[in-house]
Amino acid sequence: MARLMEKYKTDVIPALKEELGITNPMSIPRLQKVVVSMGTGSPVVDKNRLNTVIGDLAIITGQKPQIRRASKAVSNFKIRRGYDVGCSVTLRGRRMYEFVDRLFNAAIPRLRDFRGLNPKSFDGRGNYSMGVPDQSIFAEIDLGSIAVSQGMNITFVTSAKDDNSANALLRFLGMPLKQADEENN
Repeated sequence: MARLMEKYKTDVIPALKEELGITNPMSIPRLQKVVVSMGTGSPVVDKNRLNTVIGDLAIITGQKPQIRRASKAVSNFKIRRGYDVGCSVTLRGRRMYEFVDRLFNAAIPRLRDFRGLNPKSFDGRGNYSMGVPDQSIFAEIDLGSIAVSQGMNITFVTSAKDDNSANALLRFLGMPLKQADEENN
């Protein structure tokens, strides 16, 4: 069993019950899925970039990414409808908890000048989205083999109905969110 999944079952569930005042165990917020996506831009500019990004994302997440295609043409970006413009992975279950554990405890603290994640990045329905500026913060990536520095978007989808419940869930799981007094500085 993944370390974070065990922590959720033993420590987080009782803490959420107490903090949110929930009596029904089925209504306790939980992490449903994590979506990790990387955009590559136009294949006209660099044809091999998508293959590099797919390889890096597969190493980071432990799962083969799906290729994402452009839904419409944008001439200013040199993109036509149907071009391969990125890739994404949807993680659930054990792989999701292992990825989140590595992200919170090993990767995010490696960010330069890191002071915590923005607590305002919730979407109003209990989901949290964040961006990572570079894939090199993950220990799985060999720094010598990086051809292009590439950022990624990570979305945490929870079963929480509101942002306060989702905030409590992610905080108890170990997400390093900024505190209210640190935001003003």
